[in-house]
Amino acid sequence: MQHIGGNSMELTLDRLTKQFGNKIAIERLSTTLKPGIYGLLGANGAGKTTLMRMICGVLTPTSGEVLLDGNSIDDMGESYRNLLGYLPQDFGYYPDFTGKEFMHYIAALKGINKRKAKIRTKELLEFVGLTDVASKKIRTFSGGMKQRLGIAQAVLNNPKILILDEPTAGLDPKERVRFRNLISNFSKDKIIILSTHIVSDVEYIADKILMIKKGKLLMTGAVDELIAIANGNVWSCIVPQNQVEQYESQYCVGNLHHNGKNVELRIIAENKPVSGAQPVEATLEDLYLYYFQDQQSGKSPEKKAGVKQ
Repeated sequence: MQHIGGNSMELTLDRLTKQFGNKIAIERLSTTLKPGIYGLLGANGAGKTTLMRMICGVLTPTSGEVLLDGNSIDDMGESYRNLLGYLPQDFGYYPDFTGKEFMHYIAALKGINKRKAKIRTKELLEFVGLTDVASKKIRTFSGGMKQRLGIAQAVLNNPKILILDEPTAGLDPKERVRFRNLISNFSKDKIIILSTHIVSDVEYIADKILMIKKGKLLMTGAVDELIAIANGNVWSCIVPQNQVEQYESQYCVGNLHHNGKNVELRIIAENKPVSGAQPVEATLEDLYLYYFQDQQSGKSPEKKAGVKQ
C-alpha cells in the first residue's frame, strides 16, 4: 500500500459546493489528497457520487474548485482527463462486445494507439483474472466479472487519479476481497478514491477515511485514528429478549445475537448502557453507525468526537 505523502502530487478540493435547485448536495467541502487510498464513507444520499463527479470534471461545482498541484482542473482540460480513471456506479457495458473488444473500444475513446491498446488490454485482463473469458460476450459475465472489467477499463491509461463509485455493490464476499486486493495492487503512486457504504470494504485497504454526512466532511483520518474516537464507547451486554426494542429505541445498536431467552447487544454509547455491560474494542463500523444512525436520545455525536478536519 502506498502511504500518503510519498509523492508531491496534490489534489485539492477548495470549498466545493454543489446545489441542485433548493437542495445542497455538497457544502463548502475542503480537503487535500495525496497519493494513497481514500475511503469515502457516507450513507446513501450523503453526496458521495456528486463529489466524485465534480472531481472527475463531469459536474461543474456551483462554487469552489478542484485543483491539481495548484492548477484548476477546468483550465487543465484534456491534460487532466488523461490522468484520470473513473468507474461510475452505473457503468454502461455493451452486452454484445467481448471483453477484449470492449477494452479496445475504451482505449480508442481514451486516444490510446492500437498497438499499445492491444498490449495493455492483454496485461490488464490477465491482471483482473479475465483472460479465459476475454473473447466471450459481456452479456455472459457475472456481476463480479463486469466489475473487474470496469476496473481494467478505468486503469487502461495508467491514471494517476482513480475514482471508484460503489465498486463492490452487488459482489459476493469472495469477489469483494479479490476486488480490494486488486485496488491495493493498483495503488502505487496514485490517488485512489473509493466510495462505499460497505465499511469493511475500505477498513482493510484505505490509508485514510473521508466521512461525509449531508454534503459536509464530518471527519477525516487514518482508520486507527478514527477507531480511537469510538474506543471506550462500544459495549457488549446481555438483556432479556422482551427488552431489546427498548434498548434499540434508546441506543445505537450495532449488532444483536440471540442466545436462548437472552440477547447479546453491541451498543455504541458514551456511557455504560446497563450495569453488566462490558467494554469491547471498537471498529470503524461502530463509528460509522454512531454517526449515521439518527440519535434517538437527542445527543449530537458531532459535538462529542474530536473531529479532525
